[in-house]
Amino acid sequence: MAPSPSGRLNRIGNVYFGRGRYAEAFSCYQKALEYDRKAADTAELIATLGNLGNICAVSGQREQADTYYREVLSLQKRLGDEGGIGATLVNLGNLRADVGEWDRARAYYLEARDILDRLHDDAALAILHSDLGLVARETGAFDDALREYERSLQLMRRIGNQPGVADVYRMMARTYATRQMWEEAASCVQTSSEIAQRLGDDLRLAGALYVLAGVREQQGRIDDAINLFERVVQYDRQYQLPKLQENMQRLAALRERQSRDMAPAHPGGVETPPLPTAPAHPKAAITPARPKPAEAGFPSRGAASVPDTPGSLKGDTEQA
Repeated sequence: MAPSPSGRLNRIGNVYFGRGRYAEAFSCYQKALEYDRKAADTAELIATLGNLGNICAVSGQREQADTYYREVLSLQKRLGDEGGIGATLVNLGNLRADVGEWDRARAYYLEARDILDRLHDDAALAILHSDLGLVARETGAFDDALREYERSLQLMRRIGNQPGVADVYRMMARTYATRQMWEEAASCVQTSSEIAQRLGDDLRLAGALYVLAGVREQQGRIDDAINLFERVVQYDRQYQLPKLQENMQRLAALRERQSRDMAPAHPGGVETPPLPTAPAHPKAAITPARPKPAEAGFPSRGAASVPDTPGSLKGDTEQA
């Protein structure tokens, strides 16, 4: 049976989406929606609206994404599609997590978990537990975060999702890093990088190296941090990733720090007393912007780190 015009347009849009060509993907989904509204095919309408929600979410148009997802949810409830309802609730939770509305995100996730537990949907639950781990981490519930990640790992292993295992180990590393437990963080992220290397997954490997570089920098192992960031920048260039300039600047700062550490303390052997200066005005701390979701499909907050990440694990997505 030949695919419908809507089906063809959605498939083409998904290809564009996977390549990061969001404008072309959005155009395909919009054209598909026109067909769906006329044909009154509920299943195809749900697929198209879901894709439009995903493209808006990844582009930062969260209110529009919320509108699409809510229409999807209404249609799924009318059909009694519990699996679809669970996935859409997670999508709605991801939108709230993207803007730091952790209580609302958790409420959506827990409602989804009740449904997915009932359906014994291990693949979806593996991602959902990583989402709950992110919420716990960001709200300071360190032990709860690790428990959620451990549960996610169990499910990822059960279903044979090795990329997911790599992602969860990377998220656990970031969780340990928030407590300055550097050796535990390094152990987890090294496991993540080894899995990514075995899979030949350069983007996941770059994400793991990015996290490990940050750990080594915090440990004062600047030479190691530089070597790791050099590899990250190499992947940034190879795949034209959006954080290339930012990571090049960070690498330059590390090299400058290395040069200062290696320079003699007092050139010429004479110490010059410092001039008195006025007290500096303290600068406000800058909170890093949360990375945007990266992939269509069943969401999660921890996805491939390059993206780093709301399925692939979206939420923790941090780009190398």
